Amino acid sequence: MSAPNPLWLVFGASGYVGRNMVVHLISRGWRVRAAARRCSSMDAEGWSGVDQVRADALDLVTLAPALEGVEVAFYLVHSMAGGRGFPTRDREAAGNFAQAAAAAGVKRIVYLGGLAPERADTEHLASRVETGEILRAGSVPVIELRAGIIIGPGSAAFEVMRDLVAHLPIMVAPRWVSVSSPPVALGDLLNDLTELAQRPEAEGQVFETSGPERLTYAAMMGQLAQALGRRKPLIVPVPLLTPKLSSYWMSLVTGVPAPLARALIGGLRHDLYADDTSLRALVPRICLGFDAAVAAALSAERQILSGEQWREGAFDLRGYRHDISFYGKRMTLTRDCAAPPQSVWRALEGFTAQGKGHFALPLVWRLRAAVNRLMGRRHPGPRRQARAFIKEEVFDVWRVHSVQPGVRLILTSQLCVLGKGGMEIAVAPNTTDGSRITLVLHWHPAGVWGLLYWFLSWPVHMVMLRALLNGLARAATQDRMS
Repeated sequence: MSAPNPLWLVFGASGYVGRNMVVHLISRGWRVRAAARRCSSMDAEGWSGVDQVRADALDLVTLAPALEGVEVAFYLVHSMAGGRGFPTRDREAAGNFAQAAAAAGVKRIVYLGGLAPERADTEHLASRVETGEILRAGSVPVIELRAGIIIGPGSAAFEVMRDLVAHLPIMVAPRWVSVSSPPVALGDLLNDLTELAQRPEAEGQVFETSGPERLTYAAMMGQLAQALGRRKPLIVPVPLLTPKLSSYWMSLVTGVPAPLARALIGGLRHDLYADDTSLRALVPRICLGFDAAVAAALSAERQILSGEQWREGAFDLRGYRHDISFYGKRMTLTRDCAAPPQSVWRALEGFTAQGKGHFALPLVWRLRAAVNRLMGRRHPGPRRQARAFIKEEVFDVWRVHSVQPGVRLILTSQLCVLGKGGMEIAVAPNTTDGSRITLVLHWHPAGVWGLLYWFLSWPVHMVMLRALLNGLARAATQDRMS
């Protein structure tokens, strides 16, 4: 018998379906615990009333606190983003979770799997099927729901298609564009998962869900281009270009994390089908068609805003544009410094100030600003003096997006370029009474020219950021000694 207000666990809350599942459950009044490997990813979501815990299915010790007192656990994790060897990691993770759930007295596990042919011969599809089998081998009853492409902001398959449409006016088409699959709207999927979680009669069963259409990827990209106001890409069929071969260049044309994109594309060998007869007998619903699902996705992403942290896919950080990549490119540099964090922050407050500058390569930064002026963008000049940063302050080529004094500064770029980006500077204590400084350059490209800009400017940005990082460390050390 269920408790009056049972606790539900979303395991994998930093992933695409997981973070949307948390919001979905909160809106319906459920008590929710969110678990993920990185708490920082959950913090960026700004959830209210959610118990957040760090847990890793590959670390059995971390699972007991996450599962304590839980009645229903949604298992929404996979290891594809980790690259090679992910099936082995998925097996271990599923086995650990089944064991820990049994020890914690969890009543039900709801697992989101993937549609697969009868003989799944790709790592991606086979691993999703095997994960369900391993969970069912445990003593906690399992309900598995299998889905194909999920249409929603941040869905890897949806974002790969969006980036291809936005970045490639002419596409040398690999074989997988003629493969068909039944897409499902994110909202319909979340409702199905929630309804199944409340039905004991569904335990031990495997269900399939989909929208009312089965479309080829070429057809979906054509309809998506229309929704984005883009010209339908010219697709040139090249049958010899297999999914595996085409997966190698995905990191050049999409912002979706490369290992995840490669695993998804590498698995597109089969037409997929969904039989939702048994599901609809339990959960009657008329699901959205593809065009309506895309419209719902574009509407939903307008609500994804950044808050005080750099949030992946935030609509405001992408210039409020649907055709700019949801997943950005990034460059990350880190170094340790002997000065304490307060010295580093005092030095940082002199960034671009008269007499301080950019800490290194002043001519390069001036040239960058000059190019911006030539392209018609107003240039407010440097900060007059070293002082505390103020939100929305504009200086040089930057706008202060948010500031956590002594901890983190987020700047958005005001450069006139083909995309939207910014820089994140974080300061934290290290293990030797000094500091660890982290610089992250973010870039969300707009179209193929935005991508070219990122790759062509990468060496220059690497030199500039490394010089900035080293210059900041030197200034902090001098501050400490003064």
